[in-house]
Amino acid sequence: MATSRRFFRPTWAEIRLGALRDNLRRFRRRMPGGVKILFVVKGNGYGHGAAACARAAQRSGGADWLGVSSVEEGVCLREAGIRMPILILGSLYPFESFLAAAEFGLTPTVASLDSARRLVDAAKRLGRRVACHLKVETGMGRIGMSPAAAVGAAEYLVGGGLVECSGVYTHFSCAETDRAFVFAQLRRFRLCLAELARAGVTPRLRHAANSAAALRFPAARLDLVRPGLALYGLYPGFSPVLSLKSKVVFLKTIPKGSVVGYGATFRARRPTRVATIPIGYADGYPRRLSNRSCVLLGGRRCPVIGTVSMDMLMLDATDVPAARVGDDAVLIGRQGRAEIPVGELAAAARAIPYEITTALAARVPRVAVP
Repeated sequence: MATSRRFFRPTWAEIRLGALRDNLRRFRRRMPGGVKILFVVKGNGYGHGAAACARAAQRSGGADWLGVSSVEEGVCLREAGIRMPILILGSLYPFESFLAAAEFGLTPTVASLDSARRLVDAAKRLGRRVACHLKVETGMGRIGMSPAAAVGAAEYLVGGGLVECSGVYTHFSCAETDRAFVFAQLRRFRLCLAELARAGVTPRLRHAANSAAALRFPAARLDLVRPGLALYGLYPGFSPVLSLKSKVVFLKTIPKGSVVGYGATFRARRPTRVATIPIGYADGYPRRLSNRSCVLLGGRRCPVIGTVSMDMLMLDATDVPAARVGDDAVLIGRQGRAEIPVGELAAAARAIPYEITTALAARVPRVAVP
């Protein structure tokens, strides 16, 4: 754990940057030579700490691009000293955001003709050429242009001479679950690429694949892939990067029949040793895990008992008689031979693994470890 000069409340997330770099190397080995990697660090690096993860990727040379969801996320990386190309994966609005993106050397997504016009306006104000990537809608139903609209926007951008369409991309909606739908989307995307080529627009980077698509479907790799889950170890075959830890701050023994927590949702069936841990739903530990999850203490699984409150939760530590105030508690990760993977918490909370990690609050310090 970091020294008390870093933080006082003993709840923190450990980020194993060595595991991240190893995942980058492992992922790159799975890709053909020449396929570039865009490391998705949106949502504060899926909760892992975007700046630290981006810095590790930059220093290792393991990724070629970074992906963020907004101008603000990109600016934070620039201010943290990140020099890598950064693609804003979200649709920019208000349109004045294009000017800020260009000023910070961020590559925006153009997902409509209106946004194409605004990007040209920003380039005129700056007095220099800027680059963008076009987003094509092929079946996600979120943002993006139809293939016909994408061709029109590309012709408008290229015709003005101030904007380079350096990339074009789409996004799969069912990469982990529906092979047929992936290939249907890929066919639509390839038809759009052909239409762009006939119009004289040939972006250098064509991309569609996230972690699952890049690993499962070689045909989807194209010029660039956009992994996130795999690099954070949230996909099978890769090493988890994040561990969530705290410490016991209070211990007491309650008699049989006593209740614990808001709503008295737990009633002791035996004399029970209760350990209190200073983490709760304000830290991103889901309230839905009340009476449904475990925490590692002394290398053993201890059930969470009672309702998870804003800042604390309680454990049944009866079977860990040696437990003391100050002992480490592991909510995600390993302790001795025992492990609680993030996928286990996600299943118990009826969530997905990256919902759990991205929900970790800013007040939980991220501590980089080797």
